[in-house]
Amino acid sequence: GNELEGPRGRIYLIKEMLEGEQVTSSTEQHLDSCLTCQSCETTCPSGVNYAELIEIGRSHLDQLGKRKLSTRMKRWIMRKVFTRPAILKPLYKLATMMGISGDIRETHTTNVPISNIRIDDSAESIKKVILLDGCVQSVTAPHINDSLCELLNKLNIQVIKYPQTSCCGALDHHNGDEKTALLHIKHNIDTWWNDIENGVEAILMTASGCGVMVKDYQRLLAHDPEYAEKANKLSQLTQDASEFFSQYSFTYKGKSRAVAFHPPCTLTHGQQINGIVETILRQSGHHVVDFKDKHLCCGSAGTYSLLHPDTAATLRTNKLYNIEQHQPDVIATANIGCLMHLQKGTETPVRHWLELVTVEANTEQNRCNQMK
Repeated sequence: GNELEGPRGRIYLIKEMLEGEQVTSSTEQHLDSCLTCQSCETTCPSGVNYAELIEIGRSHLDQLGKRKLSTRMKRWIMRKVFTRPAILKPLYKLATMMGISGDIRETHTTNVPISNIRIDDSAESIKKVILLDGCVQSVTAPHINDSLCELLNKLNIQVIKYPQTSCCGALDHHNGDEKTALLHIKHNIDTWWNDIENGVEAILMTASGCGVMVKDYQRLLAHDPEYAEKANKLSQLTQDASEFFSQYSFTYKGKSRAVAFHPPCTLTHGQQINGIVETILRQSGHHVVDFKDKHLCCGSAGTYSLLHPDTAATLRTNKLYNIEQHQPDVIATANIGCLMHLQKGTETPVRHWLELVTVEANTEQNRCNQMK
């Protein structure tokens, strides 16, 4: 019921701010309360690039120094801690011991084994990929990438991984620190470029939040004379894991499970990838249950659940209520933020969809151990 809590109202506030009008705490409140789920872009018939506009508005708000000191400190701490696995890891262990974090467990013992994977005749065979671990995921759920490695091993695809030393840039970018985000982006391009020149055919993402960010490198560096061409190449090579496996057909053997798949906003709206995960899960022998308001945000939205816990909790409650009406055996998703946020609100196991798909892989050589 408040025009300023919708995209059109927020664009109006941004316009006023850039034209030099007075910036108040109300301006900050309305701009920051946006989830940046990009659902409005999916439904907008005029094709307004709202996500880019809200980035400009929030960045300008930070430059004006109008935020409260407590808010600035909270954002600074999140940017510095969550983007550094070496710092995050001991803190996460402590939070787990204290019962603050969600319970994320490996599920290899309950997976449905895939008996065969076949590439579609029209698809191009890929033999070498880069796999991004992700800042938060590498600490809280490294077994997600292990599940992907099992599938890639089955297909004899070489996997190149790097020690997680630099964020994809998403946390800084979405919290108004464009300068630091660009430093992360350029560091990643420099790190990956040699392997890209030497035959890497895809950059795979198991966290859709990272994927939508790396795909945006080409826009963010479009006017950089040194990095524009390289950024465009990286963005073109980047694929969500589900996007990559859409060219494969799966056959299965094993017991079927009822799975409710929550599609992250960064997958559905950010990357415009819809229905692929559900298809893979069905081919893998699972029964995929549908539920009301599947397209709505769960409330995680990157750091949103920490900055706006009450709204995030309400969105999570609504999401889980709609899901649990169908009593699924497991809830699946495609982003670590959604996974952790949802798990805090339910006893039903919440897992990355890759954990529910495994193969009878040749484990004599684990190609995912190849580190740079």
